[in-house]
Amino acid sequence: MKSAAWLSLGANIGDPPAQLAEAISRVDAHPHIAVIARSTVITTKAWGKTDQPDFANMAIGVETDLEPLELLEILLGIELEMGRERIEIWGPRVIDIDIIAYDRIAMQSDRLTLPHPHAHNRDFVLDPLTEIAPEVADWVISVASAPR
Repeated sequence: MKSAAWLSLGANIGDPPAQLAEAISRVDAHPHIAVIARSTVITTKAWGKTDQPDFANMAIGVETDLEPLELLEILLGIELEMGRERIEIWGPRVIDIDIIAYDRIAMQSDRLTLPHPHAHNRDFVLDPLTEIAPEVADWVISVASAPR
């Protein structure tokens, strides 16, 4: 059975627009993932750690038969293949791919929390998501902002 997942992509070092395009191509090339929607790219100030270059951010919708944790592993692998280094939290990055929502599943594990626990506080996530899936953005806000 196919599920819909909604991903946030961002980059702020190297050539961010090209890296976003490459990440989308890599995601879409996976035999168990198909890109079904993509937002425009927006430029935003860094969040959390602000002394770094602006980010290029966007959202994509995918259809997949992978389970959420399997999808996460594929996305982490794509980040690694593209040169992502996890040196500091919220630091500069060549690519960042986060799962914002997966169907209407609310889950919390040591590897993945759905919907993304910070999405409702980040316009750079919500604005692109609202562009391609306003009903999903509304659901993310309602669930992520509720007490856990």
